Amino acid sequence: MDMRARIAAGLIEAMKSKEASRLSTLRLINAAIKDREIALRGEDGTVGDAEILAILGKMVKQRQESARAYEEGGRLELAEKELSEITVIEEFLPRQLAADEVEAAVNAAVASVGASSIRDIGRVMAELKAKYTGQMDFGAVGALVKGRLA
Repeated sequence: MDMRARIAAGLIEAMKSKEASRLSTLRLINAAIKDREIALRGEDGTVGDAEILAILGKMVKQRQESARAYEEGGRLELAEKELSEITVIEEFLPRQLAADEVEAAVNAAVASVGASSIRDIGRVMAELKAKYTGQMDFGAVGALVKGRLA
């Protein structure tokens, strides 16, 4: 089942079970996908599964930052709302790779690209993004790749 169908099924299920917070989060996901489609209208116009995964990853990061800011500001009820939205969004993301799996993936990407210096970091990251979108935090992986090639 593709991502759109999974999200639509989740939306219908949330409507039937009257889960208001889950329903609002799923509507936010649909709105973000539609916004991206509108932005791409002049080009291809379709948003594939890889792009939906990127959108969901971005939404999770935004909510993590917001929750952190709310906690620092003493607004715990808003932080909890953001964390509950993260839980709903993560249902549609693939399983995150463990640290040893990330390291193995980086080593495999370095070997397949034939990277030997720090100049090859872009090619290695492109290889990783093509295979592991939504499964790892590329901000942290960038430092790992940089350390591996340095």
